[in-house]
Amino acid sequence: MKKTFAEEVIEFNKNLHYSGKLPDDFMVMNPYLDNSETLDVMQQFYRKYYDDSNRRKFLLGINPSRHGSGVTGVPFTDTKRLESICRIKMTSAYTHEVSSVFVYDMIAEYGGAEEFYSNVYINSPFPLAIVRKSKSGWVNANYYDDKTLFAAVKDFMIDTLKKHLSLNLDPSEIFIMGKKNADFIAKINQEANLFDKMTVLEHPRYIQQYKSKEKQLYIDKYILALKK
Repeated sequence: MKKTFAEEVIEFNKNLHYSGKLPDDFMVMNPYLDNSETLDVMQQFYRKYYDDSNRRKFLLGINPSRHGSGVTGVPFTDTKRLESICRIKMTSAYTHEVSSVFVYDMIAEYGGAEEFYSNVYINSPFPLAIVRKSKSGWVNANYYDDKTLFAAVKDFMIDTLKKHLSLNLDPSEIFIMGKKNADFIAKINQEANLFDKMTVLEHPRYIQQYKSKEKQLYIDKYILALKK
């Protein structure tokens, strides 16, 4: 019997492991190994919204932040919105993540979580949190922040994207959050030929931090792209 979308994603997340080398001062955090409750709430989320075999559009972030899916295991979902919107409570952590605010405001206008997630799957080409050592401790990092880092994780990213697409995602057009992210995904796609067309959308963090007055324009842009 064919597995549901939810079962496929849960299996993918449970087996997620990065064992490659990293440049000095970078570290990968795996939320599913770091907190047993993360594994539990992630499974609740996918069983709630993905328990079907729908073909979905692929909305692609960069890599998880420590305070978003680095805690909940659900992309662009902090514990605040996991509880208030998805009705899934997490007791071991409490997080507020700015990107999550934009994403869930957009989801509300799309038609709500149930409708959005029945049509769209969000994840990242590097689906684990990356942190970098700084004078004040460990801080969030992006896979493209350092040339050596990107070179180290590129093959893992190609393999991850192939696995994502095999979940029954539509490869004819993917939707990428962040212009710099899109530049690197384009390089990967040139090499691996994974999808036909890329539609680039501004990253939620950028919108929240620098374009908050024009937020509605960006929400409209996301919805127009994802509903066409």
